[in-house]
Amino acid sequence: MFHLPLHGRVPRRCLYRHFQFRTASTGIKLALFQPDIARNVGAIIRLTACFGVPLSIIRPTSFTLDDRSMKRASLDYGPLAHLSVHENWDKFQSERPPGRLILFTTRGATPLDEFRFQDGDTLLFGSETAGVPDTVHNEADARVVIPIREETRSLNLAISAGIALWEAIRK
Repeated sequence: MFHLPLHGRVPRRCLYRHFQFRTASTGIKLALFQPDIARNVGAIIRLTACFGVPLSIIRPTSFTLDDRSMKRASLDYGPLAHLSVHENWDKFQSERPPGRLILFTTRGATPLDEFRFQDGDTLLFGSETAGVPDTVHNEADARVVIPIREETRSLNLAISAGIALWEAIRK
């Protein structure tokens, strides 16, 4: 098991080696279904670049992939990201590598801390405003929820993706 010390600094290369090995060995992937907010996508591009995880974007989106705010949010990590764009849900399904499709949703059946990830899982997140349609819900192999307080509606998409990705890699 890998532990971060509570005091002092860990050389960045040590952390990188651990995560590079761990993410490459799990085959975890991340997918966004018709995202609405370019800045969220930019932050998720940065997230997946940092962890070495492939990202799929399923169109249509409400912005172009050269959107200025998306580029600003992803900083200079875009070239480090492994990004694929799919014209629609059917294309994504036909081009997706083997593995389970894990849908993160506020209507999830299994709390994140109880879910058992497997190598090759694709973590799927719906659009910020509409989530995913019932057809996508029905095609998912599992539906997972990140527990939050009852008086709140949802987390930001990029924050949810970061929490879920870390948990999938950690386990």
